[in-house]
Amino acid sequence: MGKGRMILQRLADGADLSAEPLPGQPIVEIAGDRRVLIENHFGVKEYSREKIGVKVKYGLVCVCGCDLELIRMTKEQLIISGRIDAVTLIRRG
Repeated sequence: MGKGRMILQRLADGADLSAEPLPGQPIVEIAGDRRVLIENHFGVKEYSREKIGVKVKYGLVCVCGCDLELIRMTKEQLIISGRIDAVTLIRRG
């Protein structure tokens, strides 16, 4: 194994990139600049075409952009579409 690959392997091992999230922990998946999927949410706190705020265990996930739309919402997950400019986690106190 080359030196570069060894360094990358150590970084990956140290970061534990394969670890599964803990139960109830929010999972946020961003697909390009057009879609965001949020799992383990507690509902929508704020909703407009420019910003959607989703309650999660640690605070609020804010999705900002243009023409935002909540296209699917179940008890477990929700999907937001539109032009995504930013996704931010605002931690509670």
